[in-house]
Amino acid sequence: MTMIQVTLPDGTVNEYASGITCAEVITDALGKKHGCLAAKVDGMEYDMSHELDMNCSVEGIKSDSEDGIHILRHSAAHLLAQAVMELYPGALPTIGPAIDRGFYYDFAMEPITEGDLKKIEKKMQELARRNFTVERVELDQDSLREHFEHNPYKLEIIDDKLEAGDGSTIYKQGEWYDLCLGPHVPNTSRLMFVKLTSVSSAYWRGDQDREQLVRIYGLVEPSKDALKQTLHRMEEAKKRDHRKLGKDLQLFHIDEEVGQGLIMWTPRGAIIRQELQDFISHHLRRQGYQQVFTPHIGKLDLYRTSGHFPYYQDSQYPPLVERDLMKKLADEGCTCGELSNLMKTGDIDGYMLKPMNCPHHVKIYASQARSYRNLPLRLAEFGTVYRWEQSGEISGMTRVRGFTQDDAHLFVTEDQISQEVLGCIELVQIIFDKLGMTDYRVRVGLRDPDSTKYVGDPSAWEKAEDACRNAAASLGVDWSEEEGEAAFYGPKIDFVVKDVIGREWQLGTVQVDYNLPERFDLTYKGSDGELHRPVMIHRAPFGSMERFCGVLIEHFAGRFPTWLTPTQCHIITISEKHKAYAAEVEEALKERGIRVEMDDGDDTVGKKIRTHRKLQPAYMVILGDGEMEGRTVSLRARNGDQVADLGLEQFIEDLQSEINEKVSQPSLVPPSS
Repeated sequence: MTMIQVTLPDGTVNEYASGITCAEVITDALGKKHGCLAAKVDGMEYDMSHELDMNCSVEGIKSDSEDGIHILRHSAAHLLAQAVMELYPGALPTIGPAIDRGFYYDFAMEPITEGDLKKIEKKMQELARRNFTVERVELDQDSLREHFEHNPYKLEIIDDKLEAGDGSTIYKQGEWYDLCLGPHVPNTSRLMFVKLTSVSSAYWRGDQDREQLVRIYGLVEPSKDALKQTLHRMEEAKKRDHRKLGKDLQLFHIDEEVGQGLIMWTPRGAIIRQELQDFISHHLRRQGYQQVFTPHIGKLDLYRTSGHFPYYQDSQYPPLVERDLMKKLADEGCTCGELSNLMKTGDIDGYMLKPMNCPHHVKIYASQARSYRNLPLRLAEFGTVYRWEQSGEISGMTRVRGFTQDDAHLFVTEDQISQEVLGCIELVQIIFDKLGMTDYRVRVGLRDPDSTKYVGDPSAWEKAEDACRNAAASLGVDWSEEEGEAAFYGPKIDFVVKDVIGREWQLGTVQVDYNLPERFDLTYKGSDGELHRPVMIHRAPFGSMERFCGVLIEHFAGRFPTWLTPTQCHIITISEKHKAYAAEVEEALKERGIRVEMDDGDDTVGKKIRTHRKLQPAYMVILGDGEMEGRTVSLRARNGDQVADLGLEQFIEDLQSEINEKVSQPSLVPPSS
């Protein structure tokens, strides 16, 4: 009998007979109630039924861990497909992945409605209670094609994904099976806590020229309480939806005649954006940044050199060709496809809406000779860029086709990298601190050594990645490394913020780049009189102004800190005779730079309060006889709490102090006991 050694997470080494399963090892180590649904063997994920035949390390994957939740979601997608196939025998399952907040499965079938989801969900729970064993089966390509001979979608996947003659795996539960690599839960009873949330349409493989499918979305959690909490967060998220609040608060507008994914900031929304820009600009000046402005388009050759055209071509707007050249090509019978190929190869040139600001900043650097005495050179721009997002992926302000980045590029010597990266991180931390967004983690995106996506010298990548690791480790917050998440030109530090209802958003980013200076042949004269290559640091603390403001709307549920609130005070008069005093209060507030609106109309005070509360001012100032006679104000906070007889001058001074100090929420009205 062959014996193998298995190392457990605590360092214990146990000896077992070859052929023992992951489930048996984990049960031996942790007991029957271990709560694991899969395992990691030497860092790779496997089913619990996987047999071990050599020395290795084994770690259980708990159902409530990040990896465990992903496996639950993927397995729940299979359960959904099994339920749909039983209820709708003519349906054809296509693909069903786990996604960030749940799972979905796409079906070729007759359309269904939201009202049908309850029936499908009930069938899923019935199948879960039957506790089918989930079994992995390896098949050769001919057997795979035989299993899926009635499903052209699966056959297309088999033909596309597998080399001729290669096999793959299916997963079976009962009589139902699906093409999949796994891993999955050991049995369907682990999938009791599911909820189907919506149904929509989708195109096969995201191609609008292909078949339209039915997409069903769902949630799954490891326990009843966890599902209840998730559903509560979803309800809260629905109330906070920035698309609804943005309309209610009159912050932005999207118009189909202007175009999908193109944001128009209204006067009230523009105030928030401008306040954020002014706030960060103050710190940019303090850190020695210089403001620049660059055009919205550039020549294709610029983006060919930078790499953005070949690497991000599918997410960019079509290039623009000069009119005379376009007419000449059309007269010669050149098709759109041929024109595209000519642009790819560089045989003809054109212009493109800029997808990134960095090539333009590179050209500003290169516009004059530089010395080590000029470095670091910090160039900043609120630059608008354009990406061709698919129609189905556009969402309010958080996924758009045109957006403004609080972008900057620092050109530094190698020995300046560490200090300058920390300076960039300081900006992100200042923003988060002032907005009360203190629950965040850091993700260091590294290159995948097996991918051809990444350009440049491996030794330069190692130095850049070490710089990002060291900076992340110095912050004192949770951080992780993720291979394959780097930009094609360099590694990055992303800040992932958790909002007040527990959702995570990737906001600020810092990137270290040895490659663009190489691609553009940038130099500076060193202290030795020789030419050297600078290093670029890309950074955007807000990221996209549109996306950041969309997140802020939801984080604050539209109840912004006073310094960001579009209207900081709404003045409400009780009757006609208080108009003169109200005008005096309004003028005093405006003189101190406080944003104010006045309602001295004939409606009742109650109706005025209800009307203005919808716009979520920081404060409502109520003026009547007592206030006029005593030169005071009565304040009402957003939550309805009130304070009376505040001296006018003291109120204005306190309010101005609250704004200047950028207090995270209005504080001039103490909460009622």
